[in-house]
Amino acid sequence: MANKKRYYPLRSSTDPKKVKLVEITEEQYQAIYPEIWATIKREQRHGRCRCPANYLWTCNGYCSDCSYHTVGNEESIDELTDTELSDEKPLMDELMACDQMLKLLVARFRELEPEADLIIELLEEGLSDRKIAETLGRKQRTFADHMKKIRTELHNLNR
Repeated sequence: MANKKRYYPLRSSTDPKKVKLVEITEEQYQAIYPEIWATIKREQRHGRCRCPANYLWTCNGYCSDCSYHTVGNEESIDELTDTELSDEKPLMDELMACDQMLKLLVARFRELEPEADLIIELLEEGLSDRKIAETLGRKQRTFADHMKKIRTELHNLNR
């Protein structure tokens, strides 16, 4: 892997489908690509990235420029009718219940894991379990097993 060439896709400003590959160093690759991969994963999970697997090499993480980017599962306020907007009481009750459940889950997570706040912060940044374990100075497998147990307990609490 020492002399493996790495590339970054540059999109044409006039034609988003046109991509030119620019050679980059291994250090640049290691600095840029984890964020691109996290973006792809997040966008796919929310149904906004419809890029075929054989075109993922063209992804530079700027989804708004991509022809395969879709609206996904986010609702637009333009699509809501007046009746959906006028009935706010159930929505407010639902939000309050969700807020209470989130507070309960975070409190329980803090009881189970002393570094819960740091882990939450790192998860929000899109870091993988491996990177979080590295940051905490723990073995990846041990951290992953511990997080699996915590997620199971939190899931059971959420029922």
